[in-house]
Amino acid sequence: MKNKLKTLTLIILSAGVTLISGCTEEKPIIDNPPVEGTIYHSGFISENQTWTASSIHVLQNRVIVQPGVTLKIEPGTIIKGEAGQEANASALIIARGAKINAQGTIDNPIIFTSVADEIALGQKFGTNLSTTKTKGFWGGLIILGDAPISPKTGTTEQIEGVPADVIEGNYGGSNPADNSGVLTYVSIRFGGTLIGEGNEINGLTLGGVGSGTKIDHIEVIGTLDDGIEFFGGSVNVTNALVAFQGDDGFDVDQAYTGILSNFIYLGGADSDHALEIDGPEGSENSEGAFIFRNGSLMGNAKIGEYVDFRSNAQGTVENCYFFGFNANADIELDDEKSSTNFINGELSFNNNSFNSSVWSLDSEGNPDGNITILSNLKSLFADKSGTSSSSAVDKFLSSNNTLVTAKANGADKNEFVGWTLADYEELLTEL
Repeated sequence: MKNKLKTLTLIILSAGVTLISGCTEEKPIIDNPPVEGTIYHSGFISENQTWTASSIHVLQNRVIVQPGVTLKIEPGTIIKGEAGQEANASALIIARGAKINAQGTIDNPIIFTSVADEIALGQKFGTNLSTTKTKGFWGGLIILGDAPISPKTGTTEQIEGVPADVIEGNYGGSNPADNSGVLTYVSIRFGGTLIGEGNEINGLTLGGVGSGTKIDHIEVIGTLDDGIEFFGGSVNVTNALVAFQGDDGFDVDQAYTGILSNFIYLGGADSDHALEIDGPEGSENSEGAFIFRNGSLMGNAKIGEYVDFRSNAQGTVENCYFFGFNANADIELDDEKSSTNFINGELSFNNNSFNSSVWSLDSEGNPDGNITILSNLKSLFADKSGTSSSSAVDKFLSSNNTLVTAKANGADKNEFVGWTLADYEELLTEL
């Protein structure tokens, strides 16, 4: 497909309806009737382009911004992804060496959503899709860069959700200050469609994204897989909210070295871990450590864990407030290397607070509608590495982690007021 790329072709379908295709190998299929004022996108973007807020933009399948090209998205622009799985999944991919310039504002955020969403031009919110139940209606946003990662072998990798023969799916490199552009005041809704068994697109996927990239004020809500996943890289992310995802809220892999600050997590009935942290996979770039700080994380009554540290995890989680979890939820060390890192201080979990009120469960592990009051912190911590290390438990108990009855630290929710779907649905009141 990529070998047959030609100049961008504009095909006028009807008054106010345009299809933009960067691929001449096959004509994109429009699953939905053309809508006036709508621009349809498919294939590769090979020259600088601007998506304006005066039209709805529809992703018909994978849309890939090629290296050396910048895609600008105006404030207030609405982008909708069509339904489709596996090779037909819709997603916007910013290839390594390309840039996105998506600078929304509090009054005019940039919205990524599904074609099933009835949100219209000039609106911030649709009303026909369930915020808590809608998932996997399209793909997601993938940004790839040239910053260091730690894959199993070598220094580069193919991002999940993109077939191996699409070379623009490759990420990772040697430039920690790599710049993939700007992403501010962006809401990503109802994505995460299935690519293959155990392989879905995340709401926002960041592969080898460098610190020269600006990512600030981001909402990911109702995605089938993870909310935001970091595959290595060094980009800093501020003011990020993930809600009602089908898997993990914030996921770290391949030795991510950036800082996530002022973040919110709202767990749904089928969400898994609030935080899932993996360390380096290989020997290259294996020394990096992330920092997560100032987060407010709300669990759910049925399933879900606080944090899962796995696979040689290393980094810091600090000054976070956890509440609304169930009585079986815990902070886990899943392997011996993570346990050792925790004891030695290479993995740090400190100055975090836990609301002592948790949802109780019946003998079969289902919510019984009651509240249990925790009497000690020790019950929240589980070293499952097989070492049965009392040293890890002692470290957790001596790291200024506390039980509280009200919010004591965590995120400033005011950064998410006025522009997020979560705020519109009044989901921030308990924060």
